[in-house]
Amino acid sequence: MSNYLRSHTCGQLSKADINKSVTLSGWVHRRRDHGGLIFIDLRDRFGLTQLVFRPSDPEMLNQANAMRAEWVITVAGKVIPRAEGMINPKIPTGEIEIEVEKLTILSKSKTPPFSICDEMLEANEELRMKYRYLDIRRGPISNNLIVRHKAMMAIRKTLDSQGFLEITTPILGKSTPEGARDYLVPSRIYIGSFYALPQSPQLFKQLLMIAGMDRYFQIATCFRDEDSRADRQPEFTQIDIEISFSTPQLFFPIIEELICAIFQETLQVKLNKPFRRIAHKDAMERYGTDKPDLRYGAELVRIDDIAAKSNFSIFLEELKRGNIIKAICVKGGGRSLAPPH
Repeated sequence: MSNYLRSHTCGQLSKADINKSVTLSGWVHRRRDHGGLIFIDLRDRFGLTQLVFRPSDPEMLNQANAMRAEWVITVAGKVIPRAEGMINPKIPTGEIEIEVEKLTILSKSKTPPFSICDEMLEANEELRMKYRYLDIRRGPISNNLIVRHKAMMAIRKTLDSQGFLEITTPILGKSTPEGARDYLVPSRIYIGSFYALPQSPQLFKQLLMIAGMDRYFQIATCFRDEDSRADRQPEFTQIDIEISFSTPQLFFPIIEELICAIFQETLQVKLNKPFRRIAHKDAMERYGTDKPDLRYGAELVRIDDIAAKSNFSIFLEELKRGNIIKAICVKGGGRSLAPPH
């Protein structure tokens, strides 16, 4: 069981490790035959490392020649610098390669149903879902999982520093009269009875405040038996936060600190505080929504006086009912275009 133990990961080695003897384990990402000299990119979650097999060991060269994509191998060898002109600045290990001295094939792979090494090739979505474990290997999905992990850790670290307790609430509970339909789970013990999966921890977190927990948060999994929307699916995760003896002015800086930490940890982007704030009334008046995209500069403008002078019956009827007319001003949009020459 020790023949696949590694000394380093495939994204760890650099020029500082030259002449070290190392052991790596991972998946064959690519194989290239340069006239007897075989190069293999070995992949694990942490990155890629280039392996080189030389003609001086014909048996090992034959094994390397037989290897195909997604075989799992362990290699032992020496870290050497890449030849001049062969450095790959796009990856952290691009200045070195491993001169392989020992090779163990741990698992052979059938030809994958779609390419793992070429992320630019779009695979059929149904095929990707069928072989989800292969799709995760390709990079974008695994990167999403890594980013999500970093975000979760940033949330926990930040809220812990603010005195919040992370408390897990029950998944199996009683149906509550909220907006969405519940998912029901039949009970084997209590025949004819059902548990309801939580739409959110709403009742539980209120009980925790009554119980004196003071500051609570939970990265909660929620279930709603409803049609999918752009920002919602039947199972989703939300951050629930409750705080006692508070005001919005006390709560806003906590959320700002949380958002800043998430962006810093996941994207290395520093956000400036405090965030711009806009009242709900102003947001609805100027943008027509309570979650405006402020990058979109065109605001709604009342044109009641202009609409009243028009002959457009819909405008006139709405004004009679006491409603208002708004429009987006497109500067220069009223100018006639010059005819093409």
